[in-house]
Amino acid sequence: MTAGTIRNPVLPGFHPDPSILRVGADFYIATSTFEWHPGVRLHHSRDLVHWRPIGGVLTDRLDLSGVPDSGGVWAPCLSYADGTFHLVYTDVKSYAGGFWDTPNHVVTAASIDGPWSDPVPLHARGFDPSMFHDDDGRSWLLSNRTDWRPGRPWANGIIVQEYDRRSRRLVGEPVDLYAGSAAGMTEGPHLYRRDGWYYLVTAEGGTEWFHQVTVARSRSLLGPYETDPETPLLTSVHRPDLRLQKAGHGSLVETPDGRWYLAHLAARPLGPRGRSILGRETALQHITWTGDGWPRIAGGVPHDLVDGPQLPACPWPDEPETDDFTAPQLGPHWNTLRRSATPAWISTGAGRLRVRGGRSPGSLSGVSLVGRRVQHAQATFEATVGFAPSDYQQMAGITAYYNSRNWYFLRIGWDEESGPVVDVLARDRGRLTMYRPAVPVTGPVRLRLELTGGALRGSYGDVEWGPFDASILSDEYAQESEGGVPRTWGFTGAFFGLWAQDLTGGELAADFSAVTYKPHP
Repeated sequence: MTAGTIRNPVLPGFHPDPSILRVGADFYIATSTFEWHPGVRLHHSRDLVHWRPIGGVLTDRLDLSGVPDSGGVWAPCLSYADGTFHLVYTDVKSYAGGFWDTPNHVVTAASIDGPWSDPVPLHARGFDPSMFHDDDGRSWLLSNRTDWRPGRPWANGIIVQEYDRRSRRLVGEPVDLYAGSAAGMTEGPHLYRRDGWYYLVTAEGGTEWFHQVTVARSRSLLGPYETDPETPLLTSVHRPDLRLQKAGHGSLVETPDGRWYLAHLAARPLGPRGRSILGRETALQHITWTGDGWPRIAGGVPHDLVDGPQLPACPWPDEPETDDFTAPQLGPHWNTLRRSATPAWISTGAGRLRVRGGRSPGSLSGVSLVGRRVQHAQATFEATVGFAPSDYQQMAGITAYYNSRNWYFLRIGWDEESGPVVDVLARDRGRLTMYRPAVPVTGPVRLRLELTGGALRGSYGDVEWGPFDASILSDEYAQESEGGVPRTWGFTGAFFGLWAQDLTGGELAADFSAVTYKPHP
């Protein structure tokens, strides 16, 4: 039985900037993770229809302490040569005020499951690196070039520089490869060779409503490159009625049966040009080739349903709705914020997850938050929480989280008159609000968050808080600017999470058990 129809998005929830790769019969997609550990999320498929998470690449060797919201790991590229996987990525340390600190690194492994090498620094001239391995044995690193100078475009074209795989270092000088099309903001380069042509696939127009995929080609790797006269290859900018919006940032793959597909990011907003709580997701589109060698997608727009390749179906077991934390480590759907999941602050097993209280909800380091992507517009998240605070500086519970400035927190806190209580604390663009009632509690409690489109509700037993505006947990709302210059980007999508703070410094621990994520039809 063949795999059948591809239903988009194939990776729902926060999975942007997909880099797709085939090695033999196996397909892999690497996506951006920004301030979340482990860095660079990987998924695996054998038929392009069914995908499974296989964890992250960058763990204890990635320092995300202090990176800004939506900083950290951007736009990885996964490639393969000489029996070795190569992964390049940007670790963005700052982007505000016109300047960009964008060091790029490479790690390698003989197996997709690792172990991965220590990161090797490359250059910091721009972001969105990719690696191309040519038929002559030479390798090349591509990226965009950023420009901080006032009055100049921040994305100043695509550059390329030779990379020596043996010594794992760049050689020679960077070469200006492609200035981009009239859409501007050229980034996300990927290079391919087919029938004597070099094809350069780029992302343009910005990663919002005007996003697109642009293709250019040349007979020589170093150019000059001719832009496809029918550009863009893909966009949804003129079709606000489509379910998949913001289509762009793509990479190509050829299947064993000779078909070609584009992996790209897209978003599903709440109505036309609405806010995108689920963030930027990964979708696949079928590619055909014209007689004169240009790639095409039907209508040049993203499709919800796509014909899959003629490959045997390979479904994976469904993820259990409830995590009982019987394994000695977190499952691949869990992530931690700005620091890796080490025994210094987290432990799992024996049916519970223990989290030591960390720094404040607004901190950019030392936060004790374990989260999973919200992947459905309608879903509930529940957990049994055991926590015994004795000070108002101690709190723990479950959260609907976007970034340090936008979240809802259904928590066990402490009140001078009542002792331990359950209530809701929220932050909206940095402004704190406490929602009552504060319900006195003793012992472990079962807490519940329910997302229904643009509304979020919290509950404990018969007591309910909300509805709250869930759309503040969106890319669009999270982005803040000063004088037309971005102060905070919004790139990550919403998470449900397990959160504990102890601002006394005592690291009072919270126990979480029977944690359930359940989508609704």
